[in-house]
Amino acid sequence: MTVDASTLQDRNDVPRACGPRTHCRFTGRSKIRSDRAYFVRAWLRSPLRTGAQLPSSSDLARVMADAVDPALPGAIVELGPGTGVVTAALVARGVDPSRLVLVETNPVFCRLLQTRYGEDRVVSHDAYAAPRLLRRLDIGPIAAVVSGLPLLTQPAWRRQRLLLSCLRLGAPDAAFVQFTYFYRSPIPVRPDVIATDVSPMVWRNLWPARVWRYRLAAAS
Repeated sequence: MTVDASTLQDRNDVPRACGPRTHCRFTGRSKIRSDRAYFVRAWLRSPLRTGAQLPSSSDLARVMADAVDPALPGAIVELGPGTGVVTAALVARGVDPSRLVLVETNPVFCRLLQTRYGEDRVVSHDAYAAPRLLRRLDIGPIAAVVSGLPLLTQPAWRRQRLLLSCLRLGAPDAAFVQFTYFYRSPIPVRPDVIATDVSPMVWRNLWPARVWRYRLAAAS
């Protein structure tokens, strides 16, 4: 499972310390500054597709990762991982990188993720079509889907379809994890179909956000 090389931009778009199939040598503050710069440029080029102006904070990433149970068997699919802040939090939580499937459309973000987690973990694809892709690649069962997508730029029916399609590919008790800057759930759900829980507000993030976790209700 490799990213489509024809969609990637030239390697000059990537920090020169990063090479294919190697871990990025940017660490600490230099890595944070680099990631922020890439995010800002992506947002300026396509604000609705990128959603946030900056990567999620480490606090928000940690809360999202905490919503995933590493003991649950199966793949961990991340939709819109960006520069990989939440990905790093998942690994720190105990998720083996070999379980990761990172679905990203931005070619620069794809290259960054490849250098950090390996080409075989990154798929250049429309996240809203990810369930169909995962079925075609025979990836499953899915332990969790972690989404950094700007869902509220999409109509409600598309958000609902993505949620249900992902959960139906999941193992029992698999979760769909999504952050939002708004108080209410970013996905309209019926409680008899989808069970939800939500984190307290994560204040140390631009902007403050909450993390919603969705599961199929027992009756469904």
